[in-house]
Amino acid sequence: MPDRSRGSRPAPPGKVYGAPGAGYSGHISLLTAIALLGLWFLVTNTGMVKPLFLPSPQAVYQKFIQASVDGVANSTLWEHTQASLSRVFGAFALACLTAIPAGILMGVSRVARGVLDPPIEFYRPLPPLAYLPLVIIWFGIGEFPKIFLIYLAIFAPMAIAARAGVRSVSIEQIHAAYAMGGSRLQIIVHVILKAAMPEIFTGMRIGIGVGWTTLVAAEMVAADRGLGFMVLNAAQFLASDTVIMGIIVIGAFAFGFDLLVRQLEKILVPWKGRI
Repeated sequence: MPDRSRGSRPAPPGKVYGAPGAGYSGHISLLTAIALLGLWFLVTNTGMVKPLFLPSPQAVYQKFIQASVDGVANSTLWEHTQASLSRVFGAFALACLTAIPAGILMGVSRVARGVLDPPIEFYRPLPPLAYLPLVIIWFGIGEFPKIFLIYLAIFAPMAIAARAGVRSVSIEQIHAAYAMGGSRLQIIVHVILKAAMPEIFTGMRIGIGVGWTTLVAAEMVAADRGLGFMVLNAAQFLASDTVIMGIIVIGAFAFGFDLLVRQLEKILVPWKGRI
């Protein structure tokens, strides 16, 4: 029994001992980021690492300002960012419109699973660079093959996550819905789809991460602007400050979108972890 003599409040049901890993960790992440930044300052400003291999934070910041104002690789930083964002989010939107329905269809139909599962499972482990030459042969070197390459990389994890979400639905919930007179379509929309939403959001987070990692490969195809192109172009001239600046910008956008998807998940799937 809780000790009421000292004004202690009773623990919420199920949280007397606490689940493994439960609790707020934001302050730990903040301290970790500060420690890494401090280590970066230390090893670069004391000469422990040569600027060619790891430029100082001041040099990267100066390159960021220069790229924003004067530009780098024949375009400003905003023009590179705009080109990359349009490719990644265009491919992501297309994947959401096709991969999620495909995954749900694979989960509710054995015929669809038999048709779609082999090609998805075959190409899913392949690195995008493996089928990049084929994409160039088929579609040329315009803007479409860049978006299509990123789309293929995003499609597989999103479709598999949606299928896994459908397959994880409790059979008791489905039987209860049938017992209450629900039709097959109503059960798919109101029971299966809602129960699969957490997995679908997880697939979206994984998919957009894969899309950003594929961006550099996609912008190898005759690109003249883009964050991946900027990084590759700088690497040819050993401009490590530009390379690290580009990596930080890509990571910042990827992390920001991941936080956005997490927030949307909290709003749209409030029952996650409660049922």
